[in-house]
Parts: sequence; structure tokens; C-alpha cells
Amino acid sequence: MDRTGSVRNGVTALGAAALLLVVGAAAAEPPKTIEPGKLNVALNGDMPMTGLEDGKLIGTDGELMVLIADRLGLEVVPHMMEWSAEIQSTKQGKVDIMHGAMGWIEPRSEIMLLTDPIYYFGTLLAQKKDTNWSTFEDLKGRSVATVSGFTLVPELKSVEGIGEVKLYDTTDGALRDLIAGRVDMAILDPPLMQLAIQENPDWDLHQVPLQPEPDKYPIMSQVYNVIFGINPELQELHDAFNKQIAQVWVDCTNVEVMANYGLGDQSWFTPPPDEENLRRGVDRPKDWLAPRGDHCF
Repeated sequence: MDRTGSVRNGVTALGAAALLLVVGAAAAEPPKTIEPGKLNVALNGDMPMTGLEDGKLIGTDGELMVLIADRLGLEVVPHMMEWSAEIQSTKQGKVDIMHGAMGWIEPRSEIMLLTDPIYYFGTLLAQKKDTNWSTFEDLKGRSVATVSGFTLVPELKSVEGIGEVKLYDTTDGALRDLIAGRVDMAILDPPLMQLAIQENPDWDLHQVPLQPEPDKYPIMSQVYNVIFGINPELQELHDAFNKQIAQVWVDCTNVEVMANYGLGDQSWFTPPPDEENLRRGVDRPKDWLAPRGDHCF
């Protein structure tokens, strides 16, 4: 057999092998979920993170959810509800997964499976532009609005001298009271607030980073790992999602999606220093390295 024939046959063999891989991948069963072949997803509809358009998930987190579900061969079934209901529904196995700027904290890791991060953010204080409050000392004697079930609520209530912590079922309620001056400041999802401020300059609001005091207030002082929360019985789904999230970081897909919503700054893709990442040694190995997006910029 001549050399040309060998090469040709080799190429044919490689093509056949590739075809088998494709067929094998297509035939692979999607990970186990409550309903086979479907991914029941809880969301609260706060944009730019989550929303529904013509019955389909949208938003920074929503688009990534759909992308990963498609890659895993799962059909997304959205369920709109309040944030606290999202947590309970996921914990109790009524839905497969929840999302929407969900920050990692240890108590959540004890009631559900938490994926690797899709982006990051710290605590920001939304307030009128004529103030510039930025410290825990600034919270003394002042009213602060936030949403029931948010990560920081227990710690926020413990801040020394804080005037009042007002809890709302939805972000809209907290935001209305901030605009009307019925509360001094609000701690809401930073992506939501950034988009709202950009679109409504007449509100005269801005966000100011809270200066950390990790020894006293570790939760509010951290840079959050923003994750998806998964039904604690669905380990296979959790592992499958983590593989896809790793690829999202490699391909910079999360950066592209966030940028489409005006959130393309590198800070959203920069994790906390390794020694300050609270999930190391809890639901991740002590030497775990959080993904970062430096190569995307």
C-alpha cells in the first residue's frame, strides 16, 4: 500500500473515531434530575441576573443556566418565586436548582450543593449621591434595607449600633423605600443596582463599597463566590454543572454574557485572595483555587 493510501486510510479511521465520539456523546444520558430530561429552575426575576422572556430564562445568570442545561441535554423549566422560597424549594427538592447572584456562605453548603462560581462581587452600600457611607461605623443609627433570605442578613443585624434592618420580600420594595428616603441605604444585588442606576440617573443613587472588617464581620467583608444552588440529593447534577462551569471560564463565556448586560469590568471575574476565600476547607479542598478570568481581558 502506498503512502498516500496509508494517510487516506488513517484520516478515514480518525474520522470514524471522531464520529463514534460524537455519537457516544449524543447518546449519553443527561444527569439525574427530579423529572428525567428536565431542569426545574427557581428564579426571582431580578434583572440583570434572572428574568423570563417569552417563557425562557434570560439575564447574566439565566443565560449561563440555559447554556449549561443545553450542553447537558436538559430542558429548562423555570419557576418564578421570592428569594426565600427559592432556598426552601431547592433544599426540599421541589426544584433541581436555584440562581440569581447567589453568594456562597457556609450555612448554605449544609443544606444544598453549591457549584463553583460563575463570577464574584463584594458588599456595596446603595445610597443617595449626597452621602458617601462606606464603613460599618457608618451603619450606626441608620436604617438599612435588604431582602429576606439574603446571605448577609444575620450578620447585618449584629452590626454594633445599627439603627434598623428592614427586610423585604422583593428587591422592588427595598428599592422604592430607598428612592423615597424611607431608609438610609440598601444592600441589594450589585449587578441589579448597577444596571438600575445606569438606567435611572434621576434616582440620584450610587453604590459605595463597604470597607471590610473581616475579624468582626466576615460575611459582609468577603468577596462572594456567586454560584448556583442545587438540590442536595443531586450530586451527579452538581458535578456535571461544575465541569461545564469550568469550560465557561476557559472560553470566557461568562465574561461575554455579563458584558452584554453592562457588567464587563474585570472585577466581576477576580476572586478573593486564596487565603480569604471562605469556602476553602469547607465544601472545597483547602488548596482549592477559585477560577479567574484574567486571560479574558
